Amino acid sequence: MKSRLIGMATFATALSLAAPALALAWEPSRDVQRILVSGRPWAEVLPDTNGAVLIHAAIDIPAPARAVWALMTDCRMAARLVVTVTSCKILSGDQQRGWDVREQVTRGNIFLPEIHNVMRNDFQPFSVIRFRKVGGNLKAEAGEWRLEPLSGGAGTRVIYVNRVAVNILAPAALVRAGLKRDTPKVLVNLRRESVAASHR
Repeated sequence: MKSRLIGMATFATALSLAAPALALAWEPSRDVQRILVSGRPWAEVLPDTNGAVLIHAAIDIPAPARAVWALMTDCRMAARLVVTVTSCKILSGDQQRGWDVREQVTRGNIFLPEIHNVMRNDFQPFSVIRFRKVGGNLKAEAGEWRLEPLSGGAGTRVIYVNRVAVNILAPAALVRAGLKRDTPKVLVNLRRESVAASHR
């Protein structure tokens, strides 16, 4: 009986460790890829366990991955990409060491409080940024940005996956609707700034 319980516990632990990897394995379907090729961003926000939501999003950008990467990893550009960001600073680490810890504050509104987020980023230039909550007032956050070359490297497909839970009393459907509305705006801002930077 004891060995069976140990085996069950080991299996449960393996599942819990595998779950984030499975969540991050999302790839755009053929239908989604047709939307991206047409120049439009795409996003979905799905309910997940323990009050969290799972965000899948993507956009095609006519700029090389290096230009997109430079914007995404520059704290000074955070408010240009997410207009509600009021501050962004690196607390420790740096890209040269392959990781950093960032503190980012997002302005609240009538439905959402100010969000103070402290996250660790792990970098694989110029293709993957994995991030996870290490502090702040979010309940949970873990995800990644993937940059995939298009047109021989002249363009970039940006794929965003995030499992996040906010610490608020707003109805879950309202939170999902807000994220579904705002996520494409961030992607469009990233495309605009990346194209502008690549033409300088």
